[in-house]
Amino acid sequence: MRIASFNVQNMRLRVRDGAARLDGARDEDLEEDLETDAAALDGVDRRLTAAVLKTADADVVSLQEVFNQETLDYFHDRVLVPGGVPPYPYRVCLPGNDGRGLNVAVMSRLPIDDVTGHAAETPSSLGLNNATALGSDDRIFRRDCLEVSVGRLSAFVCHFKAPYPDTASVFEIRRLEAAAVRRLIERRFDVPAENLWLIVGDLNEPAVAETDPERTFAPVFQDFAVDLLSRIPAQERWTFHQPHSAVYTCPDALLASPALAAQWPDARPEILRIGLDRDAERYTGARLAGVGAHRPHASDHAALSVDFPGL
Repeated sequence: MRIASFNVQNMRLRVRDGAARLDGARDEDLEEDLETDAAALDGVDRRLTAAVLKTADADVVSLQEVFNQETLDYFHDRVLVPGGVPPYPYRVCLPGNDGRGLNVAVMSRLPIDDVTGHAAETPSSLGLNNATALGSDDRIFRRDCLEVSVGRLSAFVCHFKAPYPDTASVFEIRRLEAAAVRRLIERRFDVPAENLWLIVGDLNEPAVAETDPERTFAPVFQDFAVDLLSRIPAQERWTFHQPHSAVYTCPDALLASPALAAQWPDARPEILRIGLDRDAERYTGARLAGVGAHRPHASDHAALSVDFPGL
């Protein structure tokens, strides 16, 4: 089984001038992405997004920043499959807590046996009674933790709160999200270390050293999960480039249960940067045809993939 994860940057289906179309891979914090001409690149962006997923060729894909099920299905039916990607007949995108409506999603070529959204979880419901960042009945996840079972694997698809613009002010919320994911896994399995599960998605880790105690998820998952990205050289562990800067970070994660990591000791993630803009100069490899200096691009994130043969 090959698993992939990809933050597709603000994918939303809209109706403009009577026609349905997808938003491109652009945010609302850059003036050049809001200009009239920017919309002309939206379709190219999404074809590049599809091309990255075609290269990944994963059995199961976790996606972040998908607006809703209608958006997911439209992208699959009108862009992905026409772009030569074998279909993903099993697709799910549940409503989460994001104020802009950007949610997590899953596409699979294998049957999805169980789907559980955890957007309604609170510190009280999960027994996280020492939480100080939120009230006891406030929702923990800024988006969701989408739990799906595919064959023997349980995946927990996440997109934590962004650490911007003030990393310190949202640190406790992000740490609480990490604690909540761990509690969900502990609630699901009697002996989590002996079961096959994977935490996958965009955990929005800021640009801090791996040994920094302020890292959000490291203290929570220490001795609980195995960071599969630690299996590649440190200098290669980056999946995101902040536009027009020298900031390269690794917000995207693949955290495996001890059993999953032990049974597949050679499972080494691949980072697919072929759709990143050319301003991400640290990447010197080949890019997809049509990628521009800033746009068009597939996303501001690279995609991750990892193989578990025989799973």
